[in-house]
Amino acid sequence: MKILITGATGLIGTELVSLLLQNGISIHYLTTSKKEIKNEPNYQGFYWNPQQGIIDENALLGVDTIVHLAGASISMRWTSKNKQEIIESRTLSTNLLYRILKSHPHQVKHIVSASAIGIYPDSLTAFYTEDNKSVDNSFLGQVVAKWEETVDNFKRLNIKVCKIRTGLVLSEKGGMLKELLKPIKVGMGSAYGSGKQWQSWIHMYDLAHLYHFAIQNQWEGVYNATAPNPVDNHELVKKIAAILEKPFFMPNVPEFLLKALLGEMYILLVSSQNVSSQKAQDNGFVFKFRTLDKALDNLLS
Repeated sequence: MKILITGATGLIGTELVSLLLQNGISIHYLTTSKKEIKNEPNYQGFYWNPQQGIIDENALLGVDTIVHLAGASISMRWTSKNKQEIIESRTLSTNLLYRILKSHPHQVKHIVSASAIGIYPDSLTAFYTEDNKSVDNSFLGQVVAKWEETVDNFKRLNIKVCKIRTGLVLSEKGGMLKELLKPIKVGMGSAYGSGKQWQSWIHMYDLAHLYHFAIQNQWEGVYNATAPNPVDNHELVKKIAAILEKPFFMPNVPEFLLKALLGEMYILLVSSQNVSSQKAQDNGFVFKFRTLDKALDNLLS
């Protein structure tokens, strides 16, 4: 089996590449940096530049599955310039892959694309399954909707499409957990906003294995990648502080302060999505880290 991966050097991509190589899968990957191109047994890099519509077509040789993770980080200040980059890094890269597959003979049968639970409307009471069709009216909701719409185009080429709506990824190597740890480590840990917002999280180990499972089992359609036991923000910060044996007594950081510090991006901290992963489990996926306690013990102890 040979898989083409975009975003292979990112947080999720690095973990997934390692897992796939351990399982004897050959990997081609696309990179926008010529310095990142490696040519190793079972791991070969190819150059692309979605902004300019450039791609090394050799990347597709022998590939039957594409894993599409590429996209600019959403955790940069949402200026109009950065917003454009966040959207275009997802849509332009997807459209470039589509055009190249449409115009060249290929054997690609399956694409597994990253997505995000940010598509679901902010709610303290709703419980979201993949059947929910409503889209959050925030910038992030619009980004995810456009992203998924673009990925769906591959169906026209008789390619199976799977979209992995990912929650808050917990990893010791970066992402949200690293940011949450900073104030907690100096004894200033506190909940954000009301602290009641649902945080549907997933351990990096489970996320990489869920992608692998989706590839192996040719999953189609939307799947939520969130652990079975979401918690609210207050509980999340409190449990991290407890494991690190740090105090947790500071008042919640009010929304107006978060907005002043982060601008529109503050919604990443206060938005609430209680998301079900039952569909993934019903289709055979077994989570190793089902509870936050187990996940944090593994990452922080």
